[in-house]
Amino acid sequence: MSQTAVRRFVDWLPTEVDRRVRVLAVASLVGQIVLIATGGAVRLTSSGLGCPTWPRCTTSSLTTTPEMGFHGVIEFGNRLLTFALAAVAVAMLVALWNLRRQRRDLFWLAIGLLASIPAQAVIGGISVLTQLNPWVVALHFLVSMALVVLATLLVNRAYSRTGRFMNRTLAALPSSMRPVTAATAGAAALAVVLGVVVTGAGPHAGDADAPRNGLDWDLVSHIHAVPAYLVTFGAVFALVVVLSRRVQGPFRTAVIGLLGLTVLQAAIGITQYYTGIPALLVGLHMVVAALLMAEATNAADLARWSPRV
Repeated sequence: MSQTAVRRFVDWLPTEVDRRVRVLAVASLVGQIVLIATGGAVRLTSSGLGCPTWPRCTTSSLTTTPEMGFHGVIEFGNRLLTFALAAVAVAMLVALWNLRRQRRDLFWLAIGLLASIPAQAVIGGISVLTQLNPWVVALHFLVSMALVVLATLLVNRAYSRTGRFMNRTLAALPSSMRPVTAATAGAAALAVVLGVVVTGAGPHAGDADAPRNGLDWDLVSHIHAVPAYLVTFGAVFALVVVLSRRVQGPFRTAVIGLLGLTVLQAAIGITQYYTGIPALLVGLHMVVAALLMAEATNAADLARWSPRV
């Protein structure tokens, strides 16, 4: 590519946060949640070793082969999605090139997303090479959740909802809202951590011969519920404050969304507990967990940048 072509391309890149940047930010968040959904499909269909080695799918092929059947397609499809997310992250960095000094907040979040994706791929490879060791699989899921958090912050900054470049004044909130929403997000994260421990003790190992972590599934299930109660309490408390003060705008929407997702997640968790842990409900539980983590992050981020009464 000639220097002139390079210059034209650089000049074509955004010089302000425009629709291209925002679309890529949303694509990053949606892609991370979809990756969690497809990762759940890998585990719940016992396709965790559909590609029995890594980085190749087989010792002689980079891709799945017809002989590997359905499980190979599911596992290899999940691997391909990682490359798609990496492409989105690279595109975001390129789109931000002219803004790398002006919008360092966006640029460093984009770098964090891009740097974490290959690390996630390596952890996924280790999980395959260790025959789906439950602790490695748990780490794989937790990194995905961390990427959901980063992508949520990226969306908020790209839309100027929060951060130094906010394009509107948020409604004033009581000083208690910042620690309450931060603690609620922390409780949601703890519930996710304990959730993967529960999964590691349960029946959906990703393969019939995969090891389990040896913990008492019933006991860790009840422990996992404790931070979930804290999330519910935090969301209800925030909503009561919002309604009593008639707070309008993004924070009100975020709190209502957080409470709604918390109630939905609790209903799914209780139902799966008393119905023998059906795979479909487990998969739905994973996806809602990702949505809940995104909304908890969003609420805490909005509270952080809202003026205080």
